[in-house]
Amino acid sequence: MPYSEILYDKREQVATITINRPHAMNAGTIKTWAEIAEAFREAERDDSIRVVVLTGAGRAFCAGDDVKEIFLNPEVRDAKPSKRREVEEWRTHEPVALDFLVTYPKPTIASVNGAAVGYGCDIALMCDMRICSDQARFGEVFIRRGLIPEAGGLLVLPRLVGLARAYELILSGEIIDAAEALRIGMINKVVPHAQLGEATAAFAQKIAAQAPLAQRLAKEALRMGLNLNLSQFFDYQRHGQRLMLTSQDHLEGAKSFVEKRPANFKGE
Repeated sequence: MPYSEILYDKREQVATITINRPHAMNAGTIKTWAEIAEAFREAERDDSIRVVVLTGAGRAFCAGDDVKEIFLNPEVRDAKPSKRREVEEWRTHEPVALDFLVTYPKPTIASVNGAAVGYGCDIALMCDMRICSDQARFGEVFIRRGLIPEAGGLLVLPRLVGLARAYELILSGEIIDAAEALRIGMINKVVPHAQLGEATAAFAQKIAAQAPLAQRLAKEALRMGLNLNLSQFFDYQRHGQRLMLTSQDHLEGAKSFVEKRPANFKGE
């Protein structure tokens, strides 16, 4: 399938998906997320692929949603209610939603080359493992935009760093560097920026050399061991996000980001 906002590359047993919007620090549009979803499915259908790597072009991994395109585009903001609802619910329907990364059958690695904030942070967290440049930064900044995190922040993060630290990161919207992310157990490895590509390739080959069927069953068993009620979680998260997407606080959060000023939230 041809892609316009991502790159898809296969090398030996590893597929690499690169978010290719460097002019926007790889902030994604609805189309970006849809293409990422399709690329992961393409890799899943390809029996020669054992590992999938996700990374970003340029100096960022992913700066989350492209706020101007998704939330403040006049075509959306001033559209009929039916069009607004389409955008408000865009993550709740396949193939746009990336929630499936939590249960993706093949091993996944986020190769974090720079900023991973907002939905970009959650995408990295929904991958199985994270190898990072020493220039990487992470931030669950949803609260700054009047939103709540997705599965990466709400479901995965507390299982990596503990509940108290997850509360701190999510409720403050703080951005942390790679060294701190490694210290608290949020990521697997930090390497010098210039060595990230080589280190990621070596890491991916190490995983790809193992028995794929056993890896698939082991991943499922790990999820079962955590006793995750994914159906209930996704229902609650999506309901909460729909409420926030229609709030005045979210509109203020999006506007303040674009206008580069502090947000003035009113709890409405």
